[in-house]
Amino acid sequence: MMNLIKQDLKIDESFYRVEEVRALTHETFSIKLPKARFAFKAGQHISLGIYGDYQSREYSIYSSINDDHLEVLAKEVEKGYFSPKLRRLQSGDLVEVHGPFGKFGMEPDDAETGKFVFIASGTGIAPFRSIVRTYPEIDYTLIHGVRHSNEAYDRHEYAGDRYILCSSRDAKGTYNGRLTGYLKDCTFAKETNFYLCGNSDMIFDALEILKVKGFERDQIHCEVYF
Repeated sequence: MMNLIKQDLKIDESFYRVEEVRALTHETFSIKLPKARFAFKAGQHISLGIYGDYQSREYSIYSSINDDHLEVLAKEVEKGYFSPKLRRLQSGDLVEVHGPFGKFGMEPDDAETGKFVFIASGTGIAPFRSIVRTYPEIDYTLIHGVRHSNEAYDRHEYAGDRYILCSSRDAKGTYNGRLTGYLKDCTFAKETNFYLCGNSDMIFDALEILKVKGFERDQIHCEVYF
């Protein structure tokens, strides 16, 4: 069987061997793979499957275009079919990657000259980590909504004055409450561009809040997870 796998890999470069499965919380983890064999834009996503399994799922790329590995962020769904299998992967296991997909992201010129607010719920932070790591000089504020403050994934990577943690189930974040509650009290420069990623309820509520604040729809970019 191993010989067959090696032969397949010579033909199909969509197969990658897992380098590491890194636990971030009891439920959330990242999967690190060798460097991508394709060019991608920070903010895009890939389709990820497990070798020998018939299903796959889409995940935003968590690493930057400059990293020496490809990484995705995932959360185990209780009684789910796919995510528990992902979490049980071991170093050396084979996965299948297709992509990249999506238009969520930005061009280098925009990243260098624009002013951005990134709004994420839960693992919706993944594309923003990719963007910030790709463009370390970008002018951004990241507003991250979670239930518990320990879900501030890789918080140490963001400048303290640029990362706002909204925790709804404890008072250990920057703001105790829902992300949308914090957003209602914010004032933003007129030229701000907004990028939203996460669950649909958060995105729909945030869109309405930003509309009331006077921002045009073409200033707002969305990636809906579910």
